Amino acid sequence: MCTDCQRQFIENPTNLVISDETWKLVDKLLLEKIPIAGISKVTGISETWLQKYINEKYENIPKKIEIIKNKGRLTIQCDEMWSFVGNKNNKKWIWLAIDQDSKEIVGVYVGSRSQKGAQGLWDSLPAVYRQCAVCYTDFWSAYEIIFPSKRHKAVGKESGKTSHIERFNLTLRQRVSRLVRKTLSFSQKIENHIGAIWNFIHYYNLTYTANGHNLHFPYAPSPSGGGLGWGSKSADCDSWQYSSEISHHYLLRTTLFLNLLL
Repeated sequence: MCTDCQRQFIENPTNLVISDETWKLVDKLLLEKIPIAGISKVTGISETWLQKYINEKYENIPKKIEIIKNKGRLTIQCDEMWSFVGNKNNKKWIWLAIDQDSKEIVGVYVGSRSQKGAQGLWDSLPAVYRQCAVCYTDFWSAYEIIFPSKRHKAVGKESGKTSHIERFNLTLRQRVSRLVRKTLSFSQKIENHIGAIWNFIHYYNLTYTANGHNLHFPYAPSPSGGGLGWGSKSADCDSWQYSSEISHHYLLRTTLFLNLLL
């Protein structure tokens, strides 16, 4: 301790470098229902450094679903789920849309449960879905105002027409710790709240592909070499096929990447 300013210093400090394997472990743990304090204990990274990494990761994560798909028969299911930031009076509703056939999340918006929220969900949908998809929702009035009346179908839960998106709501709430209803791991910043949701949705779409479903690779090794890239898909409504740009080498690298995640 300095006798003049009373500041404390570490004698003979060492610079500890966090390995790439440890950061990969952090990425995995962020996809589970584990608070930051728990991740810090598991990895040995201080909460300060961990929070800095999370802030940067969630700031840079893409907040858009990229899909290349021909027009035709498309059906989506939409729903909204409650969450909060800071305190329960600051409600943030998560608006979601899922492709009924592929089970891919194709629309995401976080905001108020109002006409603005419904508009945000509609705007988040890829153009092909806005142009020709039949949309099943609950009876919340905001949907009727924003969604095209000819393709909007308001239904009750007993119909089963929104069962896929309701099931995904449960998955999202159980896998993202800050969305659990009674938790101490709630978000303090809206940016990280939104980033955590997008982080899991990209991972969900990717792992659904790994389980044998023909979706695009939204978060996979870039075929151009080095680092991570955002893939795309090209298909009509009933049959999916990868674009000619995806080579055997790309598929092999993607498989190796998935093995690291799973």
